[in-house]
Amino acid sequence: MYVLLYTILAGLAILPLFLYLRNPYFTQDLRYTVTCVLLWLRINRIKRSKPFYSMLDCFLDKVKKHPNKQFIVFEKSSYTYRDVDKQSNKLARALSQHASVKEGDTVALFMGNEPMYVFIWLALAKLGCRAALLNYNIRSKSLLHCFTCCGTNVLLAASELRGAVEEVLPTLREQSVSVFVLGEEEEEKCVTEGVNTLSSSRIQQASDQPLDPQLRSKVTLKSPALYIYTSGTTGLPKAAVITHEKLYMASSMQAISGVASDDVIYIYLPLYHSAGFIMGLTGAIERGSTVVLRRKFSASNFWDDCRKHKVTVIQYIGEIMRYLCNSPKKDNDRHHKVRLALGNGLRADTWSEFLQRFGDIRVCECYGATEGNVGFINYVGKVGAIGKEHFLHKANFSYVLIQYDTEREEPVKDSRGFCIKVPKGETGLLVAKITAQAPFSGYANNQQQTDRKKLRDVFVKGDLYFNSGDLLRIDHEGFVYFMDRIGDTFRWKGENVATTEVTEHLIMVECIEEANVYGVKVPGHEGRVGMAAIKLKDDMEFDSKATLEHVKTSLPSYARPRFIRIQNSLAVTGTFKQIKVKLVEEGFNPSMMQDRLYYLEDSKGYIPMTQEMFHSISDGKIHL
Repeated sequence: MYVLLYTILAGLAILPLFLYLRNPYFTQDLRYTVTCVLLWLRINRIKRSKPFYSMLDCFLDKVKKHPNKQFIVFEKSSYTYRDVDKQSNKLARALSQHASVKEGDTVALFMGNEPMYVFIWLALAKLGCRAALLNYNIRSKSLLHCFTCCGTNVLLAASELRGAVEEVLPTLREQSVSVFVLGEEEEEKCVTEGVNTLSSSRIQQASDQPLDPQLRSKVTLKSPALYIYTSGTTGLPKAAVITHEKLYMASSMQAISGVASDDVIYIYLPLYHSAGFIMGLTGAIERGSTVVLRRKFSASNFWDDCRKHKVTVIQYIGEIMRYLCNSPKKDNDRHHKVRLALGNGLRADTWSEFLQRFGDIRVCECYGATEGNVGFINYVGKVGAIGKEHFLHKANFSYVLIQYDTEREEPVKDSRGFCIKVPKGETGLLVAKITAQAPFSGYANNQQQTDRKKLRDVFVKGDLYFNSGDLLRIDHEGFVYFMDRIGDTFRWKGENVATTEVTEHLIMVECIEEANVYGVKVPGHEGRVGMAAIKLKDDMEFDSKATLEHVKTSLPSYARPRFIRIQNSLAVTGTFKQIKVKLVEEGFNPSMMQDRLYYLEDSKGYIPMTQEMFHSISDGKIHL
């Protein structure tokens, strides 16, 4: 009897060791399994609830649970959950009364990071409206396109962006878009015709009492909650449709990563991005935690802010971590309370350097597209990986890597006309089956671009998959690695840059006849920097001043070509597609070409590129 008991106890004692030897990530896998099961149960309960449970309802529950808890800390101001609720009530009434905003309207937010952004979004949700989150860097043609593609009824803009709004005002008036600029009372007396001022006094005069839920009674789980703009693979920005269901599910990333209600998260990424808004803001609401909000990223103030506000969770994109690692070293680099970093695009060498310099911070690298129907999370923390496969994840999301021909720019097919799965360890195009569990809502009023993201008859006739446009690799341990992007998009400064849009702007310059835009790698930098090969019009010289003025007024800083290469003719294929491969390989090294090459120097504009400058950029002496 005792022998049997001792044998059982001994077996139980060595079981963890046995499991560890079979799977060194057993503990992390088990923790992730428990988290996912609990999350799955909660989300399914929410999906079945009537009326449906939205992110707004989640926020209102947090107001009831801890009304006096700090929700937003911004510069010298602080707002509790109750404060934010009351401010959003006032705004909802002001918008309803002065802007005639009602259920079903789409309202565009054109402003930077500030508490008012959060107040307005919650106010719109209480009125049953959809919010279109505009990138405040865009101008002219792109700005107008963003209004029209999601059927905007009302535009709310920050006072500092009044000039950008007035540039496109005639077209907005033709489209019957009501334009409101947030401002002070005195600004109401000097407004441009067609531009209304929503003053702080009008807002504060409104009641802060709760609004009737019947104002949003027609909103459902499948209704659009947000439009978040993405350049995708081609053309002008596209409005990705974020339903209430997707918003809630995507906001659970913090829960999966181990964020708790007593955490303080630092958000400086723009709220018009899914990273800042969904992974950051609504993720914090789901957890009931505190947000330290900043207008823009500042490497010099980053750690001081973290220490001042006792930040425990930070967000990042790859470039941000590199900026932090490149900042001057200080004796107090490790003196902070940050325990978790959540984000994407972190390169392996920067990852290691970051941990070595700033201490034992758990890095949770994630992968996913704003409009996509599948994502990954590296819950183990293996350096360099963007995620790890898990049986529960695979059971709910049917994804696969398929062979892709980068020359033909299409999936490789077998003799039957179906796609071919790549073996473990090889690079392939990520596709994910579109199902009720993993829907793809597409882009607002853009069926053509929505269809371009779908692959049909992938493995059997009639099946339908989402084309991520990304080349990934999964190793034999199940770790997922990002390899490259396909199509006409490259990533720089954490932003997607559509080459077709940049090309359209370049050929508007008087001296430029043709342009071929692409991204090139720069040592020590994540992503690719913009470069353009151009052909000048006959009998014209390159007008560097006019080119600079045009790209500065029409393109955000991250999309402006940093290098311009002048060619006698631009190479094309037999089907007249521009050839980029050789240009990308030659990069911006003057010794690799006979063509004239120009470099965009911040203070001087486009200047002739020299070999010495190339070496300075490659060695990190000149930072892009």
